[in-house]
Amino acid sequence: MVSITNRQKDNADVINSTPTGMEVIMREFKKDRLALFSLIAMIVVISVVFVWSLFIDQESLMRVSLKDRFAPPGENFLLGADSGGRDILGQLIIGARNSLGIAIAITFITGCFGVIIGLVCGYFGGWIDQIVMRIIDFFVTIPSLMLIIVFITIIPKYTIFSFILIMSLFLWTGTARVVRSKALSESKRDYVLASKTLGTNDLIIIFREIVPNLSSILIVELTLNFAGNVGIETGLTYLGFGLPPTTPSLGTLVSYANNPLIIQEYWWLWLPASLFILFMMLGINYVGQALRRSADAQQRLG
Repeated sequence: MVSITNRQKDNADVINSTPTGMEVIMREFKKDRLALFSLIAMIVVISVVFVWSLFIDQESLMRVSLKDRFAPPGENFLLGADSGGRDILGQLIIGARNSLGIAIAITFITGCFGVIIGLVCGYFGGWIDQIVMRIIDFFVTIPSLMLIIVFITIIPKYTIFSFILIMSLFLWTGTARVVRSKALSESKRDYVLASKTLGTNDLIIIFREIVPNLSSILIVELTLNFAGNVGIETGLTYLGFGLPPTTPSLGTLVSYANNPLIIQEYWWLWLPASLFILFMMLGINYVGQALRRSADAQQRLG
């Protein structure tokens, strides 16, 4: 009887000593100083961009002033002015806010929709899984980027909101497939089978028992999706199929580099936005690597 009690205590100690998902993530960031610095720097930069943009009037910012055409960096314009005499620094702040805001919105919408679809398919399986997976396969096989461009082209007056909806329509499938594969394996674990045997409600099993075990995978997936969404929005705007020309964006500023004369003589038009994009992509890459290692470590721990 004493040995059984000691064994139960040992098992309880092992369970209590097993680190949670957030503890594994924090431990990984403490080990990787570059990833920790990137995370802090991105949080600071994104916060400054969104707060600073509140004090900028976009309408007056985009007003043309030919007397300040191609003004170099100086006292009047800290980062110079473009061909219309508009402040590059103001456009950089507003453009970064728009690009990051769009990426965050798309990541949130596609993440929520993809997680719900993936959980339902992975947990219930059967005909629900078969139908939804065939729909996902259809979205995967079609050239989604070309269809996004077509939708943007045929809409006469599209806004940031419509742009977000069009992008979200085609970008939810990746998250759904990742969550579905993980939920499919989790649904066959002993703790899920035990909960089903006890008559626990399916929604409680999904959101209270399965979702916490997917937290590290979801964090990695959404972080990488955020980086990809920033790149897609910037790339589409660079090609002329993103935000309207009157709306500042990082892609609009980078598109100035299409002109060889501007590259050589008016570097301040495109270089700040390019460096900002480079900083964000490198920072997200380092953070994503740390999160991926955390997810792998959490998976090894069970």
